[in-house]
Amino acid sequence: MKTLRLVLWIAVVIVAAALGWTTYQITTQTETAEGGPFGVPFALTGRGGAPVTEAAFRGKPTALFFGFTHCPEVCPTTLFELDGWLKQVDPDKTKLQAYFVTVDPERDTPEVLDRYVANVSDRIAGISGPADKVMEMVKGYRVYARKVPLDEAKPDGDYTMDHTASVFLLDAEGRFRGTIAYGEDPATAVKKLENLAKG
Repeated sequence: MKTLRLVLWIAVVIVAAALGWTTYQITTQTETAEGGPFGVPFALTGRGGAPVTEAAFRGKPTALFFGFTHCPEVCPTTLFELDGWLKQVDPDKTKLQAYFVTVDPERDTPEVLDRYVANVSDRIAGISGPADKVMEMVKGYRVYARKVPLDEAKPDGDYTMDHTASVFLLDAEGRFRGTIAYGEDPATAVKKLENLAKG
């Protein structure tokens, strides 16, 4: 009987230790995810060919959008609306910054992306670079992006991109603070940017 009791106590201690360790791991991961900067380190190309890293998303709150220049509706609409919201919330350009990251680096070279974004806004900077490095960043920021052939019979032909259509909002430390959904009510979007600017 004593042996059985001892075995049961040992089992209880082992289970309690395992549960404690699991809880510790989950808590630590959650705190890191919530308390630390969003995304992953990267080294890509920004406006005018200048190097840009994740450090660009520090110092000021950031609106971050992922899209591509061949996008027929979502991307140009989002860029146009975001530019208008930024002008409304931060007319003197001192409180907020914004970036447009390509999910189609094969076609969106830094030069192509610069021209595209400049046609819509002087408030938003493009980010591109080598395809593998761009897609590492895209995945690291938990953005869905997938190439879709326009003709299933010709998979190597023209294509479009399915991608996350939300604007990510990061605080001045680069921490995730929410999103603005595609098609969201403009008044709500403006309020979210105002709250982001206030910190």
